[in-house]
Amino acid sequence: MKSERSLRIGLALLLVCLVAVCIGQVEARQARHAENSVQINSNDIGGVVASSKGPEAGVWVIAETTDLPTKLVKIVVTDDQGRYLLPELPKASYQVWVRGYGLVDSEAVQAAPGKPLNLTAVIAPTAKDAAKYYPAVYWLSLIKVPDKSEFPMKPTPMPPFKGETAKAAPAAPNAIMPIAQREGGARPNQQAVPNEEALALRPITTQEQWIDVMKQGCQQCHQLGDFFTRDLSHLARFGFKSPEEAWSTRIHFGQAGADRMSGTLPRFVDQQRAIKMFTDWSDRIAAGELPPTPPRPEGIERNLVITMWDWGKPSGHPHDEISTDKRHPSVNANGLVYGADYNDDDLLWVDPVKNTAGAIRVPTVADRSTMKPTWPKNISAPSPFYGNEILWNGVGGPHNPMMDEKGRVWVTSNVRPAENPDFCKAGSSSPFAQYFPLNTAGKHAAVYDPETKRFVPIDTCFNTHHLQFGYDKDDTLFFSGPGGQAFGWLNTRVFDETGDAKKAEGWCPAYLDTNGDGKIDPAVDKRIPVNGYGAIVNPKDGSIWFATTNPTPGHLLRMTLGSNPPATCMAEVYEPPFYNPKAPGISGYAPRGVDIDRDGVIWTALSGSGQLASFDRSKCKVLNGPTATGQQCPEGWTVYTAPGPKMRGVTDNSSADFEYYNWVDQFNTLGLGENIPIVTGTSSDSLQAFNPKTKKWTVLRVPYPMGFFSRGMDGRIDNPNTGWKGRGIWATYGGDMTWHIEGGAGTKNKVVKFQLRPSPLAD
Repeated sequence: MKSERSLRIGLALLLVCLVAVCIGQVEARQARHAENSVQINSNDIGGVVASSKGPEAGVWVIAETTDLPTKLVKIVVTDDQGRYLLPELPKASYQVWVRGYGLVDSEAVQAAPGKPLNLTAVIAPTAKDAAKYYPAVYWLSLIKVPDKSEFPMKPTPMPPFKGETAKAAPAAPNAIMPIAQREGGARPNQQAVPNEEALALRPITTQEQWIDVMKQGCQQCHQLGDFFTRDLSHLARFGFKSPEEAWSTRIHFGQAGADRMSGTLPRFVDQQRAIKMFTDWSDRIAAGELPPTPPRPEGIERNLVITMWDWGKPSGHPHDEISTDKRHPSVNANGLVYGADYNDDDLLWVDPVKNTAGAIRVPTVADRSTMKPTWPKNISAPSPFYGNEILWNGVGGPHNPMMDEKGRVWVTSNVRPAENPDFCKAGSSSPFAQYFPLNTAGKHAAVYDPETKRFVPIDTCFNTHHLQFGYDKDDTLFFSGPGGQAFGWLNTRVFDETGDAKKAEGWCPAYLDTNGDGKIDPAVDKRIPVNGYGAIVNPKDGSIWFATTNPTPGHLLRMTLGSNPPATCMAEVYEPPFYNPKAPGISGYAPRGVDIDRDGVIWTALSGSGQLASFDRSKCKVLNGPTATGQQCPEGWTVYTAPGPKMRGVTDNSSADFEYYNWVDQFNTLGLGENIPIVTGTSSDSLQAFNPKTKKWTVLRVPYPMGFFSRGMDGRIDNPNTGWKGRGIWATYGGDMTWHIEGGAGTKNKVVKFQLRPSPLAD
């Protein structure tokens, strides 16, 4: 009986083994078939990715080389059979490996173009191991923001930090550097109309305001939720007595802590409640709490090809990039891509054809030693990475380059101390100064001509930040100015003819047509601060639009010059629906980025609520008059919540992601079609494209190195006749702290090219 039972068991085991062998043979045949179906050219690497579970679909294959003049990385996604093709690789030796959700990184394999390469993916042994590769926003979603019942907040003093004693002030955020100054804006203006500077005096009365402080303050400079923000173990050598002391101290680290990070904390008003929130978050993560699992790329997301090049210094901050003229995306085809290094006063460049990189110093009018540093030179607490070293010595803070149809690069940057020349002030012969004198300007402009290699500083009376070209015969360049009471422009035709900025520039304050009579009378009509962050010009009517995040819910500002500026300049203001009884269930806040499609519809990134919104002014029933104060046109707004998780305790339609800026692909430079708005998923390592017709999102994830913090993008057509290879979108890593990028201290920033091919195996 016993032997009979043993025989049955043995036969069963044999059957199991035979089935396993058959399955293995089938999988092997499938893998060989898949491998054979990947066509490899001399500049390709391709093959199949499989794990112990079989072919792995929707994972990334990463190839990296340092053999070229600047480091290059190429990334693609596997198809539904685990196949991949890395196309267009320069001749070099590459380290190739696999990364994907549910996996841990495979061991890198050395490879060269022209040969097939199958790769073995490694299943993550635990959920904790898998979560290490999740974007920061998924970890941030674990944070528990204060419940709505906890507002309004009562002021509490800043907690003491290691080496310091508690201080009674500041109990309210009125002693910190204003936002506009922090971003290179003007000093408190002589024209006393409340603007973003007055945020320092505002109480926190709603949960939305609290979240907005997190995003416009903390996340403005780096990803909340990345390893170095969610983790405290790397600070063990400091010997903190408690997690609360660690959090209270870390916001004072290094140059960024002297007034930036520590200056953000008072904006929460209840500073001790803020520290408790962050401490609870990191404590729960340390105890093993894990975020939700992100989805792997699907559908067209698997057609993505990412190419990136190193540029700048390890401590640099390329805030924005530009590759072409926004209005004519074939300008500068195959040419250099430029970036404004906010920390180091350089105009960076990458040659994507020769794989080289370099930098050009942005000029000033004044001696640099007389100018205020972009970053403070004092350190309250040593950095865990750089100790008491002063990393940043810039004074210009160059920002947001734009290109004209001649291929010249225009950039905003400080060129002198903030005090304006007499030409800008009261008593000047300038009609603009007579109408609205300006005493200070904290950022100005400069233009670089690649043909002549000449870089010219441009002195402006008004503050600058973002800049956009108009569609008029004078090629007028318009500027935003956070914290400013006016916006300005430069007639580039006149500037080219005369070289005289005084003759070429003008500016306007923002008056609402309060009584609705179609004209502006300063004695009757209400003036509001321009205070614009994002800027765009409407090609349909020449109006200039600005996006402003604060005070919550923020707004869009429409400006028209009229026939005789500045006297005829007129403003309209439109807030996204926010507790508006005319729009129940629809809410959003903090417009930051702004762009326009070819139909004249405005698209804006609602950075606070983590949404994308369109605004169609033609739908508005009220444009001006006594009721046109912001919430008068909910019918003009359509709001779409970005993909990704919410933060704990948030019940509104929103995303934990920080949609820093947005851009509209008017000319199909990516391959998703014309008029496709794209937002920067600043906390989710991604660009996020939205199709207004299908209402579907396409997430373009950058999986390596983790920490892709993009502030903007643009698209270029190098060759309209070569399909996907002749098109692409460009963006840059844009976080202040490059040591937060995967790889840590010494890691350089990158410029990234996104392309969509017809299929994951297209060459």
